[in-house]
Amino acid sequence: MILRTDVSGEVEAVASDVEDFAVGNEAFSMVRSPSFGDSRANAQYVTAPVSHVAHKPAELLHIDAAAAPMALLTAWQFLFEPDHDHPNPLQPGLHRPVPLEGRKVLIIGAAGGVGHFAVQIAKLKSAHVTAVASTTHEAFLRDLGTDAFIDYTQSPPEKVARDLDLVLDMLGGPSTGRFLRILKRAGALFPVFLGFRDTEETTARGVTVSATQVRSSGAQLQELGVLLADGTIRAAIDSTWPLEEASAAHERAAKGHIRGKIVLTVA
Repeated sequence: MILRTDVSGEVEAVASDVEDFAVGNEAFSMVRSPSFGDSRANAQYVTAPVSHVAHKPAELLHIDAAAAPMALLTAWQFLFEPDHDHPNPLQPGLHRPVPLEGRKVLIIGAAGGVGHFAVQIAKLKSAHVTAVASTTHEAFLRDLGTDAFIDYTQSPPEKVARDLDLVLDMLGGPSTGRFLRILKRAGALFPVFLGFRDTEETTARGVTVSATQVRSSGAQLQELGVLLADGTIRAAIDSTWPLEEASAAHERAAKGHIRGKIVLTVA
């Protein structure tokens, strides 16, 4: 099985009915998500539906373009993108982002792939952002614009933060309910991973709990590519590995505590 979804490279061939791309164009994509095993992106040559592909701005390096698609689209679709019109396998109703301007947002796992993009998007939309990570990432997150920082190894964030409008929990799972008590009434909790169970307390506190499944979108990547190219949003690179050392890259990922994204390169 060839894993992963994110690619950046040069177009080698196009179908006869494709008009927006030509051989030699530079492009990037999150390929065929949601799916499992169909993306096949950890390879020298990758095919993709044209609707999933965006032109890579000339100013954007391939390494940064390859690091962005899934993590950046996840943060974008959770926090901002309003056009959620696909059936949601994670909940009965569609995901609806909440207003961010002037709101207090707590981001759990802020130094990771999705988290560091979420910090930047929330700041772009004029939110007050508190980032949760280990202290080794504080300077990095401050540089991205974080307003406040909580070192989870020293203080549980649910014991420190108060009166929040939104919690974006990159860890999710059954423990995400601990953040209900630090949200304002009518606040929102967005767990990126499944496992939330505290539905009765959610109703009692008037909190919205919502999630979404990230979907491939060349149109959204085209818009986000401009923000990456001009430095409004930055992709942090934890490390790079040659494609033939993909197994070692997976071992690095399994160790956790990643800052940003891991990228495979093709010679």
